[in-house]
Amino acid sequence: MEQRRQVFSVDLLERYAAKGRGEITCMAAGNDVIVLGTSKGWVIRHDFGVGDSFDIDLSAGRPGEQSIHTVFVDPGGSHCIAVVVGNGTSDTFYTHAKWTKPRVLSKLKGLVVNAVAWNRQHITEASTREVILGTDNGQLHEIAVDEKDKKEKYIKFLFELSELPEAFMGLQSVFASYVDRAVHFMELPGEIPNSELHFFIQQRRAIHFAWLSGAGIYHGGLNFGAQRSSPNGDENFVENKALLDYSKLGEGASVKPSSLAVSEFHFLLLVRNKVKVVNRISEQIVEELYFDQTPDAASRGVIGLCSDASAGLFYAYDQSSIFQVSVNDEGRDMWKVYLDLKEYAAALANCRDALQRDQVYLVQAEDAFNTKDFLRAASFYAKINYVLSFEEITLKFISIGEQDALRTFLLRKLDNLAKDDKCQITMISTWATELYLDKMNRLLLEDDTASENSSSEYQSIIREFRAFLSDSKDVLDEATTIKLLESYGRVDELVFFASLKEQHEIVVHHYIQLGEAKKALQVLQKLNVPIDLQYKFAPDLIMLDAYETVESWMIRKDLNPRKLIPAMMRYSSESHSKNETHEVIKYLEYCVHRLQNEDPSVHNLLLSLYAKQEDESALLRFLQCKFGKGRPNGPEFFYDPKYALRLCLKEKRMRACVHIYSMMSMHEEAVALALQVDPELAMAEADKVEDDEDLRKKLWLMVAKHVIEQEKGTKRENIRKAIAFLKETDGLLKIEDILPFFPDFALIDDFKEAICSSLEDYNDQIEKLKEKMNDATRGADNIRNDISALAQRYAIIDCGEECGVCQKKILNMAGNYPMMGVYTSVGSMAPFYVFPCGHSFHAQCLIAHVTRCTTEAQAEYILDLQKQLTLLGNESRKEMNGSLSEDKPITSMTAGDKIRSQLDDAIASECPFCGDLMIREISLPFVLPEETDEVASWEIKPTNLGNQKSISLTL
Repeated sequence: MEQRRQVFSVDLLERYAAKGRGEITCMAAGNDVIVLGTSKGWVIRHDFGVGDSFDIDLSAGRPGEQSIHTVFVDPGGSHCIAVVVGNGTSDTFYTHAKWTKPRVLSKLKGLVVNAVAWNRQHITEASTREVILGTDNGQLHEIAVDEKDKKEKYIKFLFELSELPEAFMGLQSVFASYVDRAVHFMELPGEIPNSELHFFIQQRRAIHFAWLSGAGIYHGGLNFGAQRSSPNGDENFVENKALLDYSKLGEGASVKPSSLAVSEFHFLLLVRNKVKVVNRISEQIVEELYFDQTPDAASRGVIGLCSDASAGLFYAYDQSSIFQVSVNDEGRDMWKVYLDLKEYAAALANCRDALQRDQVYLVQAEDAFNTKDFLRAASFYAKINYVLSFEEITLKFISIGEQDALRTFLLRKLDNLAKDDKCQITMISTWATELYLDKMNRLLLEDDTASENSSSEYQSIIREFRAFLSDSKDVLDEATTIKLLESYGRVDELVFFASLKEQHEIVVHHYIQLGEAKKALQVLQKLNVPIDLQYKFAPDLIMLDAYETVESWMIRKDLNPRKLIPAMMRYSSESHSKNETHEVIKYLEYCVHRLQNEDPSVHNLLLSLYAKQEDESALLRFLQCKFGKGRPNGPEFFYDPKYALRLCLKEKRMRACVHIYSMMSMHEEAVALALQVDPELAMAEADKVEDDEDLRKKLWLMVAKHVIEQEKGTKRENIRKAIAFLKETDGLLKIEDILPFFPDFALIDDFKEAICSSLEDYNDQIEKLKEKMNDATRGADNIRNDISALAQRYAIIDCGEECGVCQKKILNMAGNYPMMGVYTSVGSMAPFYVFPCGHSFHAQCLIAHVTRCTTEAQAEYILDLQKQLTLLGNESRKEMNGSLSEDKPITSMTAGDKIRSQLDDAIASECPFCGDLMIREISLPFVLPEETDEVASWEIKPTNLGNQKSISLTL
């Protein structure tokens, strides 16, 4: 096993540090700068930071032997104060690191400075700021020196120990407060010629102190923020005061250290020629350091110790050599020291790793366990990860039956586990759940009234358990936890956990069992609840509270009413009081009228509920509604009319049946059924047929027959009433239509008036028909005259009239016009067309123009007719100018004449400049897609710019 390195070690820094200037008498250090005082009055400065060294003679000009009594250097290593004594007098000098010549502080002549307090908060390399000097006659002086002034700025007397003049052996700025109040001090018994007061400085503040006194090492901590007052009214900043007796050093009570240095956790005590390192907390010697001295120096021993707070180093010196005391991680074992003293908080603060912390927790846990403070022990055991296993700890509590402590241990263990330990977290959480359940049941068994007392331990553990479930809902296994809660009969906690896990089905089922429909509906209304649960629990909820259930349905717009039909059917199958609002009808009306639902099953259900009501008015209103109105290609109703008819017949809702028959265009059945209910209704149904006169008459005959049969065997005035029915048909029925329905014994006198009226109507109709026939004859004559005049039509053409296409004269000789064997020329002129609007065209020009401007199919048709005329060229040609040359019936036309007639219809049915052909040309582009060459000809192309000449114009 590798031996651990010592915390403190000693190395020779410089053997002959006095450079022959006498023997070393005193020493000070700061910021890697060492200042030595010698027996011959020299001050030697070693700057190890820059590797520089120089000497200053302070005895120059002074008679007799001079020696450096004390020397001081500031924490930055720039400012130095030295006291020279000899020949019964003394002088105090100040020197700066940059000065070659020291300056004497004349106001301190004759005074021996034993202590210096530097202003650590404000001192700089260039200025000391305020510095307090303590002398051997109990006086305090304040000085300040600026390097640029080459002398002190001032020296001011501050304070004197007048009651008990004693030498100041160490300073702190706190002494300045004694100027205006009485001096209070503590005196320790015993004397020591080399008393020292040292402070451990950290971040420019004193943390703790140590006083080398005659009685021992008086030490303690400093807390300047505490503001605690002592009995005499003084503020007391000292904490954890203690006195280290010299007998603990193992050298005998009479042997006292000759010098002292203070580190963070240790005292370095110079005893004879060795340094004893004493732990400040435990007051135990931890190491002893020995020096490699020369034989001459060994006989006189090591003179003293000093520390460099800025560099964190310690030094020792004898008459010729300087030794460096180095520190290597002095706090590494402090956790053990504090642990042995049972100062657990300090021990934990000084632990370096988890294993060390485990040992501290283990000691705390064992102490608490031994004192039967099991809950506290459980908290400490939960923090242990390595030195004791989980199983060993749990067995400790199980073996003594401490279930509460075991539960506390598990809960604290959960707090200390990393999130990655998912399996262990789940296992421990489940175990803790069972322990909670066991605790609650035991409390109930112990006290029957615990569940009613809100302040009882039982209620407290329930609140704690629910908080645990909330925190652990993501790590607990859902199925296992639910089984545990069920097995212990904890229904309320089961519902609570189910809510946490969003197991809404369990929660809703629980509320339904309790009859809490409103609470169940509130759960179902949550956004994250699956909509299928609405349908699943709808039958139970509507039976439990129909009003609240339907209201909740109407709030949601995403429900499918079809899936709620089983629930609505269950509700509708129950009997309801006469004045009770039918909640299902209310909901279905909302779906149909407000949501405009088109589902036939919804409409059928609403219709069936209406049919079961005694009042038929709601049913009739529903049947008369046109639900699909305004919808393109939509039906006017969405229910099944056949089902509606069967239902209404079953429920004997005859008026509704009449309406359904009529809606299905079964008018005869509608009128027949209406006659059984109300003749007025039958008449209204018969009047609905307007587009089929025969059917309408048939329906009215059915009504008439029923009316007449109802009057059979009655008095003559009733027969007259039946005959008066004819007037209500608006002339549709005549007396002869209804006569067969009357009984054979009816007297003719009863029908005299009706028969006469009918004969008069027929006479009027005959006269009107005669007038129409005369009008038709006259019209036929006019048409025949127009046809005869049509054959004699002619048009007058000027001799200069031009063709609308080729712009040549119409009456030009045919020699310049190609005939193509299609038309026969009129004399020596080419054939042409003249239109009533005045436009004239050569026949061939008109054909070419129309073929070019019309559709492709029409153009092919015209060209085909031309081709047929060419094939019939051997037939005799008739002379014509745009029409047939002879007035012959169309049946006597030859094949050529028929083709020419068809060609005339194709090209000359209207003027191409005034008819539809010209109107259609407006929408055509100027350049057709096939005229790409024409488009390219208009493209502007760049020319060769090099061949262009520029002409300058002189203005």
